Amino acid sequence: MRRTGYTEIPDTSAQDLRTLRALVPFLWAYRGRVAAALAFLVLAKAANVGVPLVLKHIVDALDASRNPHLVLPLALLAAYGLMRLGSSAFNELRDSIYARVRHGAMRRISVRALEHLHRLSLRYHLERRTGGISRDLERGTRAVSSLLNYMVFNLLPTLVEVLLVAGILLKKYNPWFAIVTFASVVIYAFYTFAITEWRMKFRVAMNRLDSEANTRAIDSLINYETVKYFGNEPLEVRRYDETLRRWEDAAVRSQTSLSALNVGQAGIIALGVTLVMVLAARGVVDGRLTLGDLVLVNALLLQLFIPLNFLGIVYSQLKHALADLRSLFQVLEREPEIQDRPGARPLEVGAGEVRFEHVHFAYDPDRPILHDVSFVIPPGRKVAVVGPSGAGKSTLARLLFRFYDVQSGSIRINGQDIRDVTQASLRAAIGIVPQDTVLFNDTLLYNIRYARPEARFEEVVEAAKLANIHDFIVSLPKGYDTVVGERGLKLSGGEKQRVAIARAILKNPKILVFDEATSSLDSVSERQILDAMRRVAAHHTTLVIAHRLSTIVDADHILVMERGRIVEQGTHTSLLEMNGIYARLWALQLEERRKAKAAEAASL
Repeated sequence: MRRTGYTEIPDTSAQDLRTLRALVPFLWAYRGRVAAALAFLVLAKAANVGVPLVLKHIVDALDASRNPHLVLPLALLAAYGLMRLGSSAFNELRDSIYARVRHGAMRRISVRALEHLHRLSLRYHLERRTGGISRDLERGTRAVSSLLNYMVFNLLPTLVEVLLVAGILLKKYNPWFAIVTFASVVIYAFYTFAITEWRMKFRVAMNRLDSEANTRAIDSLINYETVKYFGNEPLEVRRYDETLRRWEDAAVRSQTSLSALNVGQAGIIALGVTLVMVLAARGVVDGRLTLGDLVLVNALLLQLFIPLNFLGIVYSQLKHALADLRSLFQVLEREPEIQDRPGARPLEVGAGEVRFEHVHFAYDPDRPILHDVSFVIPPGRKVAVVGPSGAGKSTLARLLFRFYDVQSGSIRINGQDIRDVTQASLRAAIGIVPQDTVLFNDTLLYNIRYARPEARFEEVVEAAKLANIHDFIVSLPKGYDTVVGERGLKLSGGEKQRVAIARAILKNPKILVFDEATSSLDSVSERQILDAMRRVAAHHTTLVIAHRLSTIVDADHILVMERGRIVEQGTHTSLLEMNGIYARLWALQLEERRKAKAAEAASL
């Protein structure tokens, strides 16, 4: 780790090599194209270097002091034209062949990244920052194209050209020509790499602040209504501007240091070219070299140093691309917390009995959530779980879906420990209507059909009818083609819940979970949702997590949870007779409902 006055930067050489090695598997499928592109690259550079060689012979052939009887060197002129054409043609062939490699690798990595993000566990997605990760992924996939471009179109061609030019100078002229040229290139490269490494701290800061600013902007837009409720638009803009102000400072420093780099590079090139031209001019004066040799040396140096002028930018961009790509690969290297065990088999759901056996669980070891929780949901029965907020009710649903694994005990479906079956088969057997239904910014048809994308339209309509949402949908101008907006914001809470119920119906799972599906609805919407829920739950093994006790009075069995433990259980009637926690909650909610009705009547 190197500490600078601006920020702290890790030594990245070893990390860069690991990043390049991680990129190789994505390129291996295109190895034939890579080899062909490299072959055309070498041919293009050979033709490019051949142009000054032919030009030398043209100049010598037209030198009257050497050839009193001048003849138009048509063959040499034709060769000159062919060399120029060959350089351009081979470059275009290289580009066209390599395009598939570059864009194919981008596609493969982008798909792999999205696939991996979906495999990562719920804990990761609850802890991540959406704006930051989206910007990191965007930069990472874009970096794939940049990295491959810089390597194949800039660094490798420059290296090939340096070797070819050094070889020609060493073979045809005094060794000092090659020594000065090679020394200039080496000094130039070391200077460029050293200064660029120093400049990297500004790019690191720019990336970090860019992600931070994007995260803040995305968070403020996602929480648009909350911002409006509290009138905090100026606060959100100010926080965003503060971050961008620091980004601006880093960007200015980056540009200033780039100017210093360019001045130093120009000085090294100017000194090297001047020394070589002095050697060439002295050779012409002494009669050891011809004017053609002077032209050749000058043309070779121009061809060599013109691409070197961009080496600093290329190396800088290459390092930036590697840094961006490293962020993406760090996500890809992260192991999912929940994985299928070796040899895991598909769940045989059978009659759909669900059994929690002595389950202990904690999101954090220092804060246990569930303590020795045991209960059974018999096939085709409805079991409800009630209790105050924080009792661990919704955690039961997350554990059933295996978003987390229990610390001890087990959860079994049809006698099978859910840790021994594949996650895909487990989740295919369970349908859920969550408390907060989040819909895709797409049509109502797409959102209902999401449960079973291959479902026929008639099946979608039938599911919508069972969920009491069909009549509402057909009343809309665009019907099932109505777009619901970001996260379903164009629908009311009750409408979104009924879409979620239609989705669960269409999935047709053996096991159903209703996670506080009516907690935020008005009484009219609640009655409609309850009616739909009762029809859906018939003949299904159903777990209902409820806040309003009036919604679960018809449950076959009710569990009362408090502080992660089951403290009471029985039917609605038997729990009232116990005169315990459930009876107190029931009385409290009846009183709240009575006061609400009285207030409503008074306002009329």
